[in-house]
Amino acid sequence: MAYVKFYRDKLKHNYRFLDELFKKNGIEWGVTTKLLCGYEEYLNEVIELGPKEILDSRVSNLKAVKKVNSDVRTGYIKPPPKESIDEIIEFADVSYNTELSTIKMLSKEAVKQKKHHDIIIMIEMGDLREGVMREELLHFYEQIFELPNISVVGLGTNLNCLHGVMPSKDKLIQLSLYKQLIELKFKKDIPFVSGGTTVTIPLLLKGEVPRGINHFRIGEGLFFGIDLFTNKTIEGMESGVLELYTQIIELTEKPMVPSGELGTNPQGEKSVLDESLYGKTHYRAIIDIGYLDINPEFLIPVNPEIKIVDASSDMLVLDVGENELKYKVGDIIRFQLKYMGALGLMNSNYIEKRVE
Repeated sequence: MAYVKFYRDKLKHNYRFLDELFKKNGIEWGVTTKLLCGYEEYLNEVIELGPKEILDSRVSNLKAVKKVNSDVRTGYIKPPPKESIDEIIEFADVSYNTELSTIKMLSKEAVKQKKHHDIIIMIEMGDLREGVMREELLHFYEQIFELPNISVVGLGTNLNCLHGVMPSKDKLIQLSLYKQLIELKFKKDIPFVSGGTTVTIPLLLKGEVPRGINHFRIGEGLFFGIDLFTNKTIEGMESGVLELYTQIIELTEKPMVPSGELGTNPQGEKSVLDESLYGKTHYRAIIDIGYLDINPEFLIPVNPEIKIVDASSDMLVLDVGENELKYKVGDIIRFQLKYMGALGLMNSNYIEKRVE
């Protein structure tokens, strides 16, 4: 049976690295846990490290956080849907918003529940995902800052997650200037400028994050230690808090080229044959996962000699060459994971989760 292994020591190492980095730069940060899909055992490992804030994009996951520790500050990090307003007020201490009508509903529900709710306004800075247009920000703020039971505690932005627009010192300076504009015009204090995510860590390490940026939201960096500018591991961090362990369920020497008339496979693809491989054979190992669990593009074999051929819905085929390592049925094959691959595995009920 395939399973994900969660390495406690690697998580602790990366957490301490980031916590020291942010403290040194006067920055507060929250851990984004959407990768964990509300899995309580893994959430508990994160919460035991003592983060001030847990952030997620699913209310069900925030419920799980509050179940593990009701005192942890929680944040809902995408524009709230209308149907979830009551639960967001109940389970999120802060939410990230872009729509006036939504914030009015949050205010009304907060009054109803006799709770206070914090808001961070997301600003569009070029990646064209969520965000209030910059020229509309002052008018937008003017309409919400006096709503009952609501406080605007920050401005934020999101970069790189849709079109891959990278953060820059100039964009971050612009973001911090909007805080100053609001404070000067409305004589209101905006405590946080949430301009940092994993993709911004390399700029911070190089001293290129302006002082006005004082809040980061970190998920991928904590679990993968990755520099998204270079796609390499940040020096001093660990790359694999989560790894996939799979089992060989068939191992046979087979031709390297399929035979017969070729049509499209279930993924809608048609194989292109390499004629130089006719008559050659390699050992093929089948393992017990498939597209139902993960896209093979997001898998990195720990053994670099193993090549991924492709997958069907619930089996994945590996080329192990001449099988010089003497693999056999029942042996374990390990994979490091890319972020989107780990996300799919964590969301799969068919993949067991373990802690090391």
